[in-house]
Amino acid sequence: MAAASSVRWLRVRCRLGLPLTGRRAGPCGRAPSCRFYSGRAALPKVEGADITGIEEVVIPKRKTWDKVAVLQALASTVNRDTTAAPHAFQDDPYLIPTSSVESRSFLLAKKSGENAAKFIINLHPKYFQKDVAEPHIPCLMPEYFEPQIEDISEAALKERIKLKKVKASVDMFDQLLQAGTTVCLETTNSLLDLLCYYGDQEPSADYHFQQSEKSEELDEATEENKEKSKKKAGHQFGGTWRAKNNAERIFALMPEKNAHSYCTMIRGMVKHRAPVQALNLYTELLNNRLHVDVCTFNSLIEATAMMNEKFEDKWNNILELLKQMVAQKVKPNLQTFNTILKCLRRFYAFGKLPALHTLREMKAIGIEPSLATYHYIIQLFYQYESPSKGSPLVIYDIMNELTGKKFSPRDPDDGMFFQSAMRVCSYLRDLELAYQVHGLLNTGDNRKFIGPDHRRNFYYSKFFNLLCLMEQIDVTLKWYKDLIPSVFFPHSQTLIDLLQALDVANRLEMIPQIWKGHKEYGHTFRNDLKEEILMLMTRDRHPAELQVAFADCAADIKSTYESQDARQTVPDWPVNPLNYIAILFLRAGRTQEAWKMLGLFRKHNKIPRNELLNEFMDSAKASNSPAQAIELVKLASAFSLPICESLSRRVMIDFAISPEQKEALGNLTASTSDSSSDSDSDISEGK
Repeated sequence: MAAASSVRWLRVRCRLGLPLTGRRAGPCGRAPSCRFYSGRAALPKVEGADITGIEEVVIPKRKTWDKVAVLQALASTVNRDTTAAPHAFQDDPYLIPTSSVESRSFLLAKKSGENAAKFIINLHPKYFQKDVAEPHIPCLMPEYFEPQIEDISEAALKERIKLKKVKASVDMFDQLLQAGTTVCLETTNSLLDLLCYYGDQEPSADYHFQQSEKSEELDEATEENKEKSKKKAGHQFGGTWRAKNNAERIFALMPEKNAHSYCTMIRGMVKHRAPVQALNLYTELLNNRLHVDVCTFNSLIEATAMMNEKFEDKWNNILELLKQMVAQKVKPNLQTFNTILKCLRRFYAFGKLPALHTLREMKAIGIEPSLATYHYIIQLFYQYESPSKGSPLVIYDIMNELTGKKFSPRDPDDGMFFQSAMRVCSYLRDLELAYQVHGLLNTGDNRKFIGPDHRRNFYYSKFFNLLCLMEQIDVTLKWYKDLIPSVFFPHSQTLIDLLQALDVANRLEMIPQIWKGHKEYGHTFRNDLKEEILMLMTRDRHPAELQVAFADCAADIKSTYESQDARQTVPDWPVNPLNYIAILFLRAGRTQEAWKMLGLFRKHNKIPRNELLNEFMDSAKASNSPAQAIELVKLASAFSLPICESLSRRVMIDFAISPEQKEALGNLTASTSDSSSDSDSDISEGK
């Protein structure tokens, strides 16, 4: 059937005189072989055929797709689910965190499990030889850390260097020298690379994880404690450069040294905080008429900034190094300028003008700044200064330049930019600027630069606090639903800011709903937050329906004080919540529960407010209960409150009481006045 249709098609094509192409070329024409390679191929001419109107066929050139192109295309069709937890926490639904503390514990536990799995795999590699990944993923396979070459040879030394065995490599090198074997310069330089990178100390199994944790710790350190933090972290991770260590000994034993040998030693000394030795070694390198690479110049700039000199002298030394780069025809890179700006952060006000000159020079030679570049400038211009004394125009110029751009990782500190920019927006109280920063974050894949969990929480907390302070309440509530908890878990202060925004906008009816979210985010034991909620609900009278909702919310808050929790073995009742909850119960008509709250004052030895006692007296009058009114006077008398006398007068006026009750009220009033007069006399005697 297919053959017959093909024959009929060929006959029709021949009668019409149309050209044939590709596989269907038959007796009426033949497609040239050039049709099967990329390029422009003209159609063959056929006698008697009208070729007007026939377009040329352009075969596109072959395009090489990325290995994850399909995944990227699929990912572009999916938006963030504002009702779901962050992707990192989507494991067991029972384990999904509900607060920032739980999220940090979750991530730490997850990372600990990964490290434990790697340790077991590398400890027993023979049990994990089956490769189930397709395509092959090398990082999932076990790594061999034990050397296989036992004899004393240069090959054994190379193997130990590759396995990062610091002590074993040094021992093998010494054995080769004792045996009279000459180690080639390339292998000796590789050994120096190993020793300088790890500071002549054996790296631990989780070295890389510790290094990332250390860098985060140093980034979060304040300027006052930065030097102490670096020294402490360097000592903790074996980062100090010891005098006359194996690196210096092997470097001195080398019969010949090239530029790589000197550069490795200089970078190692700077990394492990030995700037004086590094600068001295650089002088020796110049005396030997050798040249250094750009990475070593970057380390020398950092070493110059570490010296205990005046800011002006440090800057002049950095300029001298830049002149030497020009003399040696070494072209600076992005890290060169970022290192300069990073060092200028410690120069305070002196570093502002050099920083702007550095940025202009950077653009003049065609180097595109990274996000870390602008992070350093922001830190320099908005550090330890109030917004009025700072340079507020700098952040606006930066954002106008960056708006709409997409960035790729180019510097380890790129992830610090958005945190710094939003911090400045919060200081300047500029909501439009915050929207501009957030828009840049959502451009392309810039969201990847938000950083780890604690930086993300800092960014969004500052952003949301600014929304609560300056945005309309409906827009703020929309952001609240969009960001919490799908992006970050709010702190108690963030929720207090939201409550204050509701108060300003006169939207207190949202408080019960907000409190329901508070419980989910683990804030049931935040006394400042609960007291803020109770205060806002108690401050004014509201319609009956809203008062009932407030009373239900107050009862829920009351249960948190009464619950026995691991953090709180006995209920702790501050006086303000007791007053607020009792008033809310009274206004909602829950009189019995309110009188139970009044009993808690005597139980916990808390003094009720006059406002609360008057509310109770109004309730007793509404229910025409003189017994409750007299009980209220007794409570005021027990605490020797000045309001006891006025309460007694109200009882006698508003209630029909018996002579016995009237006599009892008189005795209570007399005892209260006597105790108050005694206290006054004690005070006068004390004076």
